[in-house]
Amino acid sequence: MSDRQQQRSGPDRPAQQNLERLIAGRREKLERLTEQGVEPYPYAYDRSHTSTEIRAQEQSLTTAGTRVRYAGRIMAKRGTGKTLFVPIQDDAGQIQAYFRKDDLGVERFKQIQKLVDIGDWIGVEGSVFRTKSNELSIAVEDFTFLAKSIRPLPEKYHELSLEVRSRQRYLDLIMNQPTRERFRLRAAILAEVRAFFATEDFLEVETPVLQPLYGGATALPFTTHHNALDMRLYLRIADELYLKRLIIGGLEKVYEIAKDFRNEGMDRTHNPEFTMLECYAAYWDYHDMLDLTERLLRRLAERFGRAGQVPYGEQTLDFTQPFARVRFLDALAERLGCDPLALDDDALAELARKHDIETGPGKGRDKLLDELFGRLVEPTLIQPTFVLDHPQELSPLAKAHRSETGLVERFELFACGFELANAFSELNDAHEQRARFAAQQALQRAGDAEAQPLDEDFLQALEYGMPPTAGLGVGFDRVIMLLTDSHNIRDVLLFPHLRPEPHQEQPSDARGDQPE
Repeated sequence: MSDRQQQRSGPDRPAQQNLERLIAGRREKLERLTEQGVEPYPYAYDRSHTSTEIRAQEQSLTTAGTRVRYAGRIMAKRGTGKTLFVPIQDDAGQIQAYFRKDDLGVERFKQIQKLVDIGDWIGVEGSVFRTKSNELSIAVEDFTFLAKSIRPLPEKYHELSLEVRSRQRYLDLIMNQPTRERFRLRAAILAEVRAFFATEDFLEVETPVLQPLYGGATALPFTTHHNALDMRLYLRIADELYLKRLIIGGLEKVYEIAKDFRNEGMDRTHNPEFTMLECYAAYWDYHDMLDLTERLLRRLAERFGRAGQVPYGEQTLDFTQPFARVRFLDALAERLGCDPLALDDDALAELARKHDIETGPGKGRDKLLDELFGRLVEPTLIQPTFVLDHPQELSPLAKAHRSETGLVERFELFACGFELANAFSELNDAHEQRARFAAQQALQRAGDAEAQPLDEDFLQALEYGMPPTAGLGVGFDRVIMLLTDSHNIRDVLLFPHLRPEPHQEQPSDARGDQPE
């Protein structure tokens, strides 16, 4: 065992021993239940009502004396020698079960009292009533054991850390109703997005996750090997180039809500696996796509905010008004006190170093401009703000600006200091696209590992002709962060990626995947 592992395990040993004792006690109870003829893990349970239905139908159920069959996880046990009050939780809430020795008999009451633990799953049958303390309850006439919880739940009053909540999401879901509601809300937002695009006559499509060549963004890909074809494949970093192929093929409005993967660092707004919404529309330019983006975000804010106002931390974001608009270079020049495009490479690098931005191989002008903007401007963009007309070197897939040399027709949408969306008037000149790819290859040779590779198949498709087109990418997880007032992307992902714990060993690769 390493010193680090010993250091970690040393202070935790008493807690580990206590956990092992509790687990052993629960296993013993499981054996006793089995000896008494109880099936500890039955195949099904015929539930008649959920907690939501019991609460909604309380008056009719109590008036008619209807027997209900309700099921869930035991969250607490309290009572005297002859009665027990047991909150039982299903996925929507809790209903209290009321157990009486006189109703169940001595042996059955002893089972629930002595052999059933907090965390176990149980089904109860009985009539609905209100206790003297006005707690909606079920007077249990019979119960069915559904599953034994071998591990004890955490104490309710101990708050689970972000690390534990992210690493053991099942515990977070068990213990925290707000977490369950957040992910229900995520699903509702996803459904609303699909409804929005249906009203806009967009076709939902699916494109490959495994790709022979990655593209559509500047990012490092994850790489794997297909044994049967003996070829290297990449997890997609963006959907863009495949969706454009569909525009070329004659599908005029397409969108995809998909998982993308980028082999990059992690912070409060970045996870290597994330959900991206991308859409493309023939005959549109970036002005049309800007209008659509504003309509989409306003609709979500109206549906899931407070009449278009979205509280986020100490801020209240206003999506009801036209979003602010600033130009990329104007905003950056204001913060720098000079025109960044007027600087030569050495001067730009020196300016970047003054703002604690690393320079050197792989850091071309595009990266430095982008990082300066991210360092100096983005944190100031609190209310929804469109940033327009970026330098061409930042956007190898965007169409040149129709009136200003050196710029492209592009916008990004920011709120609360981070990017929500990115859109272009798409480059549809195959000859110009080849030149842009060549420039990216030059950056790659200079050390920029994130530069885009040349995609001959996409260029061939583009040579068949793509109509004027606008494209949009929306960071769906970040939109969820805003609408749920979540301040770390981990909180809106059921299973975010985390570093392995020190005591965890990485599994050996036994499947014969080929190395790079």
